[in-house]
Amino acid sequence: MLPPGLPIPPFLPTPPLISSPPVRIGIDARKLHDFGIGTYIRNLLRQLARLDRETEFVVFCRPDDREALTSLGENFRPVPERSANYSVAEQLSIPLALRREGITLFHAPHYVLPPLVRCRSVVTIHDCIHLMFPQYLPSRLALQYARTSIALAARRAARVMTVSESSKRDILRFVDVKPEKIDVIYNAYDERFTIEPREEDVVRVRERYQLHDEFVLYAGNVKPHKNLERLIDAFDLVRKRGLDHLKLVMIGDDISKYTALRRAVHQHQLHKYVRFLGYLPEETLAVMYRLAGVFVFPSLYEGFGLPPLEAMASGTPVVTSNVSSLPEVAGDAAVLVDPYDALSIADGIHRVLTDETLRRDLRKKGVARAGMFSWEASVRRVHKIYMQIAKQ
Repeated sequence: MLPPGLPIPPFLPTPPLISSPPVRIGIDARKLHDFGIGTYIRNLLRQLARLDRETEFVVFCRPDDREALTSLGENFRPVPERSANYSVAEQLSIPLALRREGITLFHAPHYVLPPLVRCRSVVTIHDCIHLMFPQYLPSRLALQYARTSIALAARRAARVMTVSESSKRDILRFVDVKPEKIDVIYNAYDERFTIEPREEDVVRVRERYQLHDEFVLYAGNVKPHKNLERLIDAFDLVRKRGLDHLKLVMIGDDISKYTALRRAVHQHQLHKYVRFLGYLPEETLAVMYRLAGVFVFPSLYEGFGLPPLEAMASGTPVVTSNVSSLPEVAGDAAVLVDPYDALSIADGIHRVLTDETLRRDLRKKGVARAGMFSWEASVRRVHKIYMQIAKQ
């Protein structure tokens, strides 16, 4: 009640509440089944589904993936996108799809961010492999496309995410952006690699692939920078040092079609000792890691290098390269070798297979090292960036 003598103020209607439009995040998942980037996308979506049941996520995917992605949750809506990666079509279709779906923030999980995208955006640039090794590209046009796309994406995105300090240095080398715009958020390994496989699964894999002898394992794709011809050269040297019972098992997409590897096997007369198994599901790969005597990853360049981490999480001794991001990921939990020298690779393999104390130490350190990487922790950081940028 007002004190006597004071005028009664005029009635002022309460202004209507103005609600902010809902945050709607679009994620390009067309590379869902790729090596490397595909692993990143699968774990990003899986962890986001556990972390956030409120925000609306629109997942642009291949038509065949639409049904599987509906299992992520009610707030995840798969939208078919038929344009090919690295195509002219995606330069138009992605921006149109973002506008049609009312996207607040778009996440490009590789280095292509079409110039016509008008909503806020973030981009993940995993590495600068095409700029570091242009000789592996099919043409000068492909190099120009990669150089332009990486530069445009890094400059236009509100934030750039990458997967190692090594990759961050490479991006800064090739693109004029401020270092504070780039967030290093490490990859991690799938949880299934820490789980001891059932005995019947081990027996099944051993029998199906006839893995009765000690073997060296490689898993990954077959791009030239993976350095697999030198791995075969090194394997031949190891066998000639008395380990002539040893086999080499190579897992990767279309690996059997890589004619240079076939020639290397023929040159060393290793037809009976080198196996090309092609792509295997993660459940089978998890068993393979545990059966291997040593996992070898002699790559010349990696943005992160996930397979060595998966092997360490599985308790498998690792030999890997002393260049790029690989020392950053492996720490002191792997034997590091010069990937440009087949003899150095052979020395690393031979040391692990003949020194039980070293092997036991690498297993222990590898499991501990792998435990420092977590998809849950990494995706929480990605989610925080989403929210910061979407609400600006």
